[in-house]
Amino acid sequence: MSTHAKRERLLLADLLESAGPEAPTLCEDWTTRDLAAHVVVRERRADAAAGLIAKPLAGRLEKVRAEFAAKPYEELIQLIRTGPPRLSPFALKQVDEASNTVEFYVHAEDVRRAQPDWAPRELDPVFADALWVRLERMARVLGRKAPVGLVLRRPDGQTAVAHRGTPVVTVTGEPGELTLFAFGRQGAAKVEQDGDEEAVAKLRGARLGI
Repeated sequence: MSTHAKRERLLLADLLESAGPEAPTLCEDWTTRDLAAHVVVRERRADAAAGLIAKPLAGRLEKVRAEFAAKPYEELIQLIRTGPPRLSPFALKQVDEASNTVEFYVHAEDVRRAQPDWAPRELDPVFADALWVRLERMARVLGRKAPVGLVLRRPDGQTAVAHRGTPVVTVTGEPGELTLFAFGRQGAAKVEQDGDEEAVAKLRGARLGI
């Protein structure tokens, strides 16, 4: 049985392949080549990937990522598609599902939504619920830098408090869209924001995410 993470992995690989190595992404100034290198290093170079969490190691992470970005683009795509080596923690199905479901979904949308002709993707209800469960768990971490109170709300009324404070902005959308919003892709997420106009503007420009 295919997992959410595996399906999103293959979709991400296909999107990167179709876009080519120099296409823009939603990851600031990264091209698709840069993004592909990031994904590979995160899974295959634990010694460097620690820089994603520990700022003092960020320089080494960027150095290793640049080395991978210099590899043939087709090789990077194949490394993503085939997944991590057997001895990697990410090779365990449970770890892959827990760590990569959101990671690959967000990056797949980073590629899709940076293109001029992109259209919203309809997620199946099971996958949408899986994203929501993860978003509930991560909400406080993702929203910790919000300059205002932040509540994430599904259309069915389920909510997650991402940041306590006043004034409060309530962001309503489907789980996939809320996930993108909370991971700092506010401009590309299809959501509705309810709150004071100034607070909404502050939130739109805030640096959310990990």
